[in-house]
Amino acid sequence: MRRWLGAAALSSRLVLMPLIAVAAFAHAAISSAEDYPTRPITVVVPFAAGGPTDILARLFGQSLSQTLGQPIVIEDVTGAGGSIGAARVARAAPDGYTLVMGNLGTHAAAVGLYKNLAYDPRKDFEPIMLVASTPMVLDLRPGFPATTLKEFTEYAKTHSLTSGSAGIGSISHLTYLLYVHLTGAQIQHVPYRGLSEAMNGLLAGQVDMLFDQVVTSTPQILAGRVIPLAVTTTTRAPSIPNVPTSVEAGMPDLQTIAWSALFAPKSTPKAIVEKLNAAVDKAMHDPSVIARCKQIGADLPPANQRTPQYLGQLVSSEVDKWTPLLKASTAASK
Repeated sequence: MRRWLGAAALSSRLVLMPLIAVAAFAHAAISSAEDYPTRPITVVVPFAAGGPTDILARLFGQSLSQTLGQPIVIEDVTGAGGSIGAARVARAAPDGYTLVMGNLGTHAAAVGLYKNLAYDPRKDFEPIMLVASTPMVLDLRPGFPATTLKEFTEYAKTHSLTSGSAGIGSISHLTYLLYVHLTGAQIQHVPYRGLSEAMNGLLAGQVDMLFDQVVTSTPQILAGRVIPLAVTTTTRAPSIPNVPTSVEAGMPDLQTIAWSALFAPKSTPKAIVEKLNAAVDKAMHDPSVIARCKQIGADLPPANQRTPQYLGQLVSSEVDKWTPLLKASTAASK
């Protein structure tokens, strides 16, 4: 009888021990979230320095640093259309100290481009918040013999042209694919290691065209260094109001929006995600951030699009939208 009671007691202890461990872990996680952050936070930018994602990361990083009381370290990790940097964060410890400023390329297009992608953007990250969106703008190299989208499309159908991009799977590459799909023009794709490098290639005449984000194109357009043909939205970009929309230019289906968003590794405590979400939201009320975003043509999301849930839904819908087009493009190129 004693042996049976002893076994029962031992069994109870065995059941109780995991429960105690879980409770201790939960308490530690809560305490960690309350104290967070206690050291610098690294935000990985999966593209070259000077590009639109990098610009936004540094702009918001300054405000986040002030709110959270810790330095925000921006680290540019380039390669494979941004998937190398994104994969690094997907594998990082889920403690809130390694984040990624992802975008349409890293968190949607990569699914349709890479058979052995090292992460699943829908499952391996905790969405924090959509940071900003911006239309694309079609720029031509200096001296190109066309000044309207219609003239350029007619020219492209009878000449051998090249188009730069920020790399395979980037928003500039996706918009190029959409343009080629809509027009049937045969244009050679030339990938660079980021939009800043692609813009340098355009300015140097290495490529004929580039779908760039308004964020990085605005200074070049205002300085008269490139020929802008159209922005890929239904409304004109405030930073370049003289550039027509693709609708006005006669190509209404040429619609793409580049977006940037902050993500943490999967299983990052909810309390930390919420604290980061609140800090990003606070940055969006910072007059200097608002003014700078307006200056560079980046649109801040409305209040109802500033939740982790909205960002998660956006990622899933973008994966569904772009994967078929990318797979069809890959099949056609074989």
